[in-house]
Parts: sequence; structure tokens; C-alpha cells
Amino acid sequence: MQYISPEELSSQADKIIGTLNPETLTPKERRAIPLQEMPTQDPEVRRSNMEEVALGYTENQVKLEAMRCLQCKNAPCIQGCPVAINIPAFLDSAAKGDFKSSINIIKESSSLPAICGRVCPQESQCMATCTVGKAEKDIMRSVQIGRVERFVADWERDNNQIDIPQVAPESGKKVAIVGSGPSGLTAAFDLRKAGHDVTIYEAFHKNGGVTVYGIPEFRLPKAIVEIEIETLVKMGVKIITNFMVGKTRKLKDLLTIDGFDAIYIAAGAGLPKFMGIEGENLVGVFSANEYLTRSNLMKAYDFGKARTPIYKSRKVAVFGGGNVAMDAARTAKRIGAEEVHVIYRRTEKEMPARVEEVHHAKEEGIIFDFLTNPVRILGDENGRVNAIECLKYELGEPDDSGRRRPVPIKGSEFIIEVDACIPSLGNNANPVLSNTTPDLEINKWGNIVVDETGKTSIDKVYAGGDIVLGAATVILAMGQGRDAAVSINKILSK
Repeated sequence: MQYISPEELSSQADKIIGTLNPETLTPKERRAIPLQEMPTQDPEVRRSNMEEVALGYTENQVKLEAMRCLQCKNAPCIQGCPVAINIPAFLDSAAKGDFKSSINIIKESSSLPAICGRVCPQESQCMATCTVGKAEKDIMRSVQIGRVERFVADWERDNNQIDIPQVAPESGKKVAIVGSGPSGLTAAFDLRKAGHDVTIYEAFHKNGGVTVYGIPEFRLPKAIVEIEIETLVKMGVKIITNFMVGKTRKLKDLLTIDGFDAIYIAAGAGLPKFMGIEGENLVGVFSANEYLTRSNLMKAYDFGKARTPIYKSRKVAVFGGGNVAMDAARTAKRIGAEEVHVIYRRTEKEMPARVEEVHHAKEEGIIFDFLTNPVRILGDENGRVNAIECLKYELGEPDDSGRRRPVPIKGSEFIIEVDACIPSLGNNANPVLSNTTPDLEINKWGNIVVDETGKTSIDKVYAGGDIVLGAATVILAMGQGRDAAVSINKILSK
């Protein structure tokens, strides 16, 4: 896709908007409205800065995109949303220019719209069930729900229109939340609205979980996360940082000593996976977790000012094909790497990363080596990475995930010269909680086992998000936070 400047996209929308009336549009007229592309920074400019890539719709663009919604009576998009936002209603208000009403509708179901509008994989959730996309036989041509959500959330913030949700009378009950990521924040929001005394315990020195340490500034500015969390604080939620439940205080002590009536564990999955191949202990090999945490949470990219270093490399290889792999590769490019390879053993079609992220990575010069997998990391006499040995693959029959299984091609070994490797292969649950809480049931992957209400094997203790699901999306984690809040409210009201 050819790059189109923000000015040209804005001009195109301005020419169309005056000919339409959202009150009288027929379904045929709605389908004739062109999809509004997201304005972005020029790839030649953005590959060397950490500023947000997507610049956001203009007012006319957001109205046009919202008008593309057919306002289906059965609203299949709502069924595709893990927190069940009334999508047709908020799009209808946006189409009419009533942005305050639009954001209010979203916030009936979601407490983090500015975040979700930026990083949620709408194409595999609400957009996947959109009637427009199905009619076009292309999910990526569905109504761009997340882009409209982002606009109205930003409009609310930029126009000082953020309302602090009303809190019910104090219930006299105390709830502890372990982790301040999307799942924990969502549960805290709903529980505080119900009038409970809510305290969040965060192991890091900053709040936000994966939205702060995992997602780069160029995809999600940290100032936006801070503002979303500020609303919770104004509601009366207390947040205690540098507090690792399981170490600073054992989980059960929160109930027996600190007097909490219920606990929600939303600690995420922060233990990185490795391939187990030769050379993973060489200098220059970093898990994507460590690499991104240094860059995002501790701003290591701000050379000379940051309190933590980051490995400067000329040629980088990232192993994996998910969103985290895209984040690591694009970060490496911005930090100064001349050449960045994404090594993935299937084809682009099977990649779990968002289509938009892959497209942006290609625009920024990231090299994709498909049907390829590293089998050995090579080092020099000083124990530093200097190359990787890879093997070529072909696709066989589908595996349990539905994706075609990669099959190695014998004798296809070849070498790529690199001086840094970043495995991005997903995460397991951190064992701190399970090691210090023997009667907390976990599965073979270390994830906490819960019942249909989100309750763990310990009375009054619930869990959700990545610590239960493994690596999941922001919105799925939020959905579990909402469900757990409902369950906790029920037991506290008895």
C-alpha cells in the first residue's frame, strides 16, 4: 500500500462529508462511503523517533467512517467485543458529531477506551463479525471501530470533558487487586463503582502493567495510560507500587492480616520463553520482555538520560511472529539498528501479529524471513553474538491451532550475520505467587486454574487475564476483569 500523507487523507474526507446526511443514509449509500485510512507519520521520519505512528482521524474522517456502519439490528459486532460495548450506538453518535455521547456509551462497558482504541486487535474481534466486512469479503474493510473509539476517547481528553464516574455509597468491604495491568484496572473500576474500598498492588515502580512495560511509545504513548489511571485514582482507588504480592506480602496475608474481603489476581504472565537452542546464553541475546521493558518502562532509548542501558546493535534478529515480535523489531530499528530481521517459521498468512503492525514494520524497513527458523546462535571469541544458523521450512498439514504445521527442509541450513537476537516466543506465568501459595491450584503451564466465575482454589480469591489465559489481548484481559468484578460483587453483597 502506497503511503498517503495526512494532509491528502484529510482533504479527501473534506470533499465527501458535505454531500452526506447521517440521518437519511440508506444501507447502499453507507456501503458506498470509502473506508477511511488512518493518517500516520511518514515511514522515513518515524523509523528514527519514538513518537506515535498513527496520528488519529480528523473530525470529518471519523464521521465518515462511523457512517459506514449499517446499524444492523442484530449487532453482531457487540458479540465480537469481549466487554460488549454497544458499538452501533457509539458509532451512530460519532457519525452525527455527538462525540460526548459516543464516548459515554463506550464507557458504560469499557474503562480504558483510549488504550483499547489503539492496541486491541479489532480485526479478530468486533471487526471479524462486522456485516460490512463480510459483505466486502475482507475483514480489513469492516468498519474501523477501534479508530473511531480512539478518536472520541482522545476528543474527551483534549477537550477536558472527562467525567469521573459516580461511586456508590461505601459498602464497608475491602478488595485487593494484584497487578495494575488492563485486567486489574478494569476490575478495580467496576468494584470501586460498586462502593468497595479497592487497593491495587503493583510490583513495578509504575502503574499500567503491559501497557507501560510491554507496548512501545510509538504504539501507545504512556501519557495516555497515566490519564486513564488518573480517573481511577480520582474515584478513590488506591495504588501501591513496588509491592510484589508473594514476596512483599504473601497472598493469604492480605486476607488474614490486612483484612481484605476478596482478592483479584491480575498479575499477568511475565516469564519469557526461550527456544532452548545452542548459544542462547551469549552476550547479545535478550528476551523481548527484557528488551521492551528497558525501552518502554525505563526509556533506555533516551541515550544519556535513561537510568538503564540498552544493547546497541547493527544487525538484529527477532524470533517470532506476534505483536511483541513486531514491537521488538520496530524498537530495534528506532534505537539505531541498520538491519532488523524477523525470523518466522511459517508464512505471513499464519502470523498472529496484527495486519496493521506488520504493514507498519514493512514500511519501516523491517526484513521478514518467512519459512525460516534459527537452530543455533553463534558467538565470537568474547562470547558475543555474531551470527545465527537457520533452517528453511515448508508448510505441512494444519496443527491443533488450525495453522499449517512448519516442516524443516533437510540440508537447508544457512547463516545470517547478526550481533543481537531477541526471542519473542510468548510468556509463561511468573511462579512467585504459586511458589509462595501452595494451595493455589495451577495447570501444567503455571497458569492459575479458575472456575466459571473466575474463582481460584482459595476461598475469596479470584484471578483473570494473562495469569489465567496465558498471553492474551488487552481487551480479553479486561473482559475477565469485568467478569471477576461481577463475581466478587455477588459474594460481597451476601
